[in-house]
Amino acid sequence: MAQSTYSRLSHFLRLSVNKPSVLRTGTEMGHAPACCLQFTRCQRSVDSKALQERQKQQMARGLPKQKPITGVKQVIVVASGKGGVGKSTTAVNLALGLMANNPSKSVGLLDADVYGPSIPKLMNLKGNPELSDNNLMIPLTNYGIPCMSMGFLVEDVAPIVWRGLMVMSAIEKLLRQVDWGSLDYLVVDMPPGTGDVQLSITQNIPVAGAVIVSTPQDIALLDARRGAEMFKKVHVPVLGLVQNMSVFQCPNCQHQTHIFGSDGARQLADTLGVNFLGDVPLHLNIREMSDRGRPVVVSSPDSPEAEAYRKLASAVVERLHEVHT
Repeated sequence: MAQSTYSRLSHFLRLSVNKPSVLRTGTEMGHAPACCLQFTRCQRSVDSKALQERQKQQMARGLPKQKPITGVKQVIVVASGKGGVGKSTTAVNLALGLMANNPSKSVGLLDADVYGPSIPKLMNLKGNPELSDNNLMIPLTNYGIPCMSMGFLVEDVAPIVWRGLMVMSAIEKLLRQVDWGSLDYLVVDMPPGTGDVQLSITQNIPVAGAVIVSTPQDIALLDARRGAEMFKKVHVPVLGLVQNMSVFQCPNCQHQTHIFGSDGARQLADTLGVNFLGDVPLHLNIREMSDRGRPVVVSSPDSPEAEAYRKLASAVVERLHEVHT
């Protein structure tokens, strides 16, 4: 039996070797008519384009469709590549600066940092949101700014130990199950980094623009660049970079010291081809008022620090106008 099987296999292999190949070599193709070669090239090009189109359609079907937040005209996300650069403080004072520059504009503030919500502390807000007749959460309000944060839904010191799916569910609720009323601007305080939350927000809602916050320090600028590049990849306009903690002025002798470096964010903005939105100084007043839940724009409106945030707000509005007209 084994000998018979071996004989049949040998016979098949000999037939395969001796049988003329249906594939042509490059030399044989050289003798083919030119019209046949042209047809082959055209067919390959058509097949390649068809494959790319099918892949594009499949990817589009896999992404969620962007749906605006009811009542919100423009969403501004405030982001950073890393934590500790003053992103949340900047987001709070930017929202207050937008309203201070034009009191006729309504501004809301969404804390999307699920793991480390800072807005309740910075805006001096406590308590749980009530529900509207439509079972939507009603934001808590202070200084004329309606705010929503995961910090309103959990205990102050309770750790949020969640996996990715639970975080995405929480973000969906913060985006879709809040009664914002009518807002001209919704400022979103994003978590640091370039992870699931950033992608989920940019893919689910239309974002008018992103503000990137960084200190002038080289290590912070590396991550800020990653953040800016991420928003470009997901087709969110980068409104520009903010250089936070740019300079420290001694309250006694008024000497200025660039503790974290000088003009790093401005140089990065030039490198990336985006706008530089402004400097915010490293000032004791900003830190103290933030810790007390009294942001400097409302607690010290005539101070140079508050003026820096109002200038930032003006630059953001100007960039929004440029991008969307």
